Amino acid sequence: MSSGRWPRRRVAVLLAVLPVVVVPACGREDEGTAETAVAAPSLPASPEELEPLVVEEVPSGLPRLPDAEIEPPAGAKRVEDVAGYADDPARERAVLRDYDYRHGWERFWGPGTGEGPLTGVFIDQFEDGEGAGAYAEDLARNDAAHYGGLLSEGDPDLPDGCRELQVAEPRRPELSGPAAFVWCTRGPFSVAVTAVAASLDGATDEVHAVVVAQLDRLPAG
Repeated sequence: MSSGRWPRRRVAVLLAVLPVVVVPACGREDEGTAETAVAAPSLPASPEELEPLVVEEVPSGLPRLPDAEIEPPAGAKRVEDVAGYADDPARERAVLRDYDYRHGWERFWGPGTGEGPLTGVFIDQFEDGEGAGAYAEDLARNDAAHYGGLLSEGDPDLPDGCRELQVAEPRRPELSGPAAFVWCTRGPFSVAVTAVAASLDGATDEVHAVVVAQLDRLPAG
């Protein structure tokens, strides 16, 4: 496993603020009590507000890697962070504008040796579900071309709309063993989970469990 970012990031992150939506409460007026307005669950307005929604542990029991030990550092992601990963940062910012990208957070688990098992979670927040869906689809297609393997949809163990990539025999130096990748969306969020393990079944089991747990922690928007 190389010390660089894995999997590779391809677009930038735009920091903005989503409004709180107010909707009428359900039910009839009762004994003179008027219907009240209920605020929908607020969406994170910054990477720091997104961070508490990220899963804190993984089923494999791998230790969490401190954000500062990843190069570039994991954790909060803004436009300048992710754009800086690309060979052409200006183009990355332009691509991001098409996605209406807001901000994100990354977290990793592993032995910290640069080799062996590794699990990564990437959460990216967009203006709406359309941007999140387009981003997840493009990222899945790009990573399938980069890493090889079989890209598929419709796994019964995953929520509808998720895409999965399995790499049984890695051909890239970033992967030190069999790997599994899953991309899903929930409302304005794109969730990518990746795992390298001793076996393809182990990587797949890890990714499936983590992505389901992570989606459950996010508001639908």
